[in-house]
Amino acid sequence: MIAQPVVRLLLGMILLCLGCSHVAVQVQSQTETIQLLVAYHSLSGNTETMAQSVVVGAQAVPGTRVLLYTVGEVTADLLFGSDAVIVGSPVYWSNMSGEVKTFFDRWQFEFGVFPEFKMRNKVGAAFATGGQVSSGKEVTMLTILAAMLGNQMIIVSDGGAFGASATTEGDSPGINEQEKADARALGKRVAEVAWMLKRGEVSPVR
Repeated sequence: MIAQPVVRLLLGMILLCLGCSHVAVQVQSQTETIQLLVAYHSLSGNTETMAQSVVVGAQAVPGTRVLLYTVGEVTADLLFGSDAVIVGSPVYWSNMSGEVKTFFDRWQFEFGVFPEFKMRNKVGAAFATGGQVSSGKEVTMLTILAAMLGNQMIIVSDGGAFGASATTEGDSPGINEQEKADARALGKRVAEVAWMLKRGEVSPVR
């Protein structure tokens, strides 16, 4: 028969091990993060203001690391290391700016995204700013989303049918509070969907 002190010692060791395992699981859960990249082009500052609101929305989702860069500053490591990418552009002649188009071209010619489809199953979204109500904001967002779809990304919208947008001239100069709220909603939803993927509902790679 095993003496009571030995039994108590064994029980204590078992409980200690169980406690350590529980703590390890908690620490792993608390340190798990996703990375969300917000990339934009802005001359007047309006698209930058929208980008900052997108960041605020994404940061509202716990565990989300949000990076804010102009499209010209983004590197291959930043792009491929992100779980989600939100791209913003001003409207130039009813389309995305040349700088944003160049950014997407760099995905292949500089970063080498193809043929492995390195952005496959990452989350993508768009936002845009334009001077007039019918200046081409939807076309701009659709062309951004088309580039993402061509890379087999998972497209998300909020703040509007195709993403968040703002009218910046005429009766609505600059970025108003509702437009900032739409941008925050977009950032938040993209982060939420990226977390769904992180939890394993869809594999980010082949």
